[in-house]
Amino acid sequence: MTDKNRLIAVEIDEDTLGASGPDAEHERRVAIFDLIEQNSFALPEHGEGPFILTLSKVERRLVFAVKDEHGKDVHTFILSLNPFRGVIRDYFMICDSYYDAIRTQSPHQIEAIDMARRGVHNEGSELLADRLKGKVEVDFLTARRLFTLICALHAGQARAAG
Repeated sequence: MTDKNRLIAVEIDEDTLGASGPDAEHERRVAIFDLIEQNSFALPEHGEGPFILTLSKVERRLVFAVKDEHGKDVHTFILSLNPFRGVIRDYFMICDSYYDAIRTQSPHQIEAIDMARRGVHNEGSELLADRLKGKVEVDFLTARRLFTLICALHAGQARAAG
């Protein structure tokens, strides 16, 4: 990771991805903090960063609007969320199981569920990295943090729709 090939800010379009409440807003802030804290984000065809990423949603697509550190548009691309539906659903189900297990299960059972949770999270991260190929270069840890943010955004939207 260089100082240039990284994100220095992530902004969320509240009109299309507004949080449904304080819990969803907190999850988003934590995911963004973790992503900004350590990431590798390069646009090889569009010069060096550092970059500012604005996320918005159009129908079932996530719009990545990338700007340079001065706010000048660099590149925008769109990512369909349809391929992520199953893995996000599975991730939320196993997270619910994990939180239930914390209250009632043995440490061994909790650890087994947590390992499964991490496995599903890795699956989502790998899918995201694959879907970003040709658009942006990220390392695996950045893909994990971006997937966490996508889940936090999805959770906020699901609660708002529900």
